Amino acid sequence: MKRLLFGTAAIIVFAAPAFAADLPARPYTKAPAYTVPQVVYNWTGFYIGGHVGGAFAGDNSLQGSDGRFLGGVQGGFDYQFASNWVIGAEAQYSWLTGDNNTGVLLPSGALVSGNTDQLGSVTGRLGYAWGPTLLYAKGGYAWRDDPHYGVSIGGTPVAFTTDGNHRDGYTLGAGLEYMFAPNWSAKFEYQYYNFGNTTFTSPASVAGARFQDDEHTVKAGLNYRFGWGGPVATRY
Repeated sequence: MKRLLFGTAAIIVFAAPAFAADLPARPYTKAPAYTVPQVVYNWTGFYIGGHVGGAFAGDNSLQGSDGRFLGGVQGGFDYQFASNWVIGAEAQYSWLTGDNNTGVLLPSGALVSGNTDQLGSVTGRLGYAWGPTLLYAKGGYAWRDDPHYGVSIGGTPVAFTTDGNHRDGYTLGAGLEYMFAPNWSAKFEYQYYNFGNTTFTSPASVAGARFQDDEHTVKAGLNYRFGWGGPVATRY
């Protein structure tokens, strides 16, 4: 019995290398390539923020051509669709610094002046986004506070009338916004406000004098975006 066991063991010892040599080689499997995560930006959601900038009246305005500082707040909502298009609405309110204008001297010797120190707007926005960058155009309703007109003759203020307050108007603009963090974006925009024309109707020394009520503004702003589930996602 012992001889049988030793014989069997010897056969196994000597036969194992030859048997192993006849087995096919283990196939080489390449490790899967590393995929870099792709960041997907989503502009959909509500936002609030603030802005600073400057306002410059048109050529035929009582505001004068000197720039005035402005600052304000804004809030709105965006919805991203068809991959790269963004549509939304925004409300904005700005305060302007005091009047830099000394007035317009008419041929009659009367000095007329005017000033606007608050601007507001409710606009629609349409933009195209690529990654964290959004290029957009905007337009809609504009509002301003009661215009502060004045008429003086020889340095003495006199009573006057106009054809209306011209507080309501329209606005158009365009801008570029950049999402630099998951919930934060910065923007730079140009916005034009137009409130029509104001005509002085009395006294006789200013009657018929007509001026345009418009503002050109440039603004830099910062928005906090609430998003729906976060504005930035990672996709593999």
